[in-house]
Amino acid sequence: MIASLQGVLQTIGKDFLVLQVGGVGFQLFVPGTLLDSLEGPGQELLLYTHLHVRENELTLYGFATQEELLLFRLLQTVSGIGPRVALSLLSRLPPERLRMAIAQGDEALLARVPGIGPKTAKKLVFDLKEKLAAEWPAGVPRPTPAEADTDLIAALTGLGYSLAEVQEAIRTLPREPLPLEERVRLALAYFAS
Repeated sequence: MIASLQGVLQTIGKDFLVLQVGGVGFQLFVPGTLLDSLEGPGQELLLYTHLHVRENELTLYGFATQEELLLFRLLQTVSGIGPRVALSLLSRLPPERLRMAIAQGDEALLARVPGIGPKTAKKLVFDLKEKLAAEWPAGVPRPTPAEADTDLIAALTGLGYSLAEVQEAIRTLPREPLPLEERVRLALAYFAS
């Protein structure tokens, strides 16, 4: 198997590029986001690749990151999603946004991608939600708490409240800056009500 190719960009096509490696030109189908970021022929590139083998053809797909390659392969585990549709998904949605859409069940966003209808979008979410959680244990990027919230979370969880309860209480607090003691008092008043 061809795991990666490093060479000089020779040609840019509509949905592919040709990479010159040691005197041999390799045609690779790549996401539109990669094509849009290219400077032009003569540029040095390293692409992570997937060789798709069919009865009568070999097709090479290339990606700028290993994360894109993993996601490309994972998408194809869903019945009805082949390499072209997987590539279309990665061309329309950056990997982080695609993972988030699947994890949050955003079928409407997925269905807007050419080749993906409402049924396929539903199937993508159903089939990949668990797999994504296993593949990327960190899961979908979560909003990071503000520094003041970090101290408040530590104080309230130290008092025995769960993280979910604490986050709910934080949402009810005023947004203006208050001393930690006042924020703890307000959060405890929320729990008491």
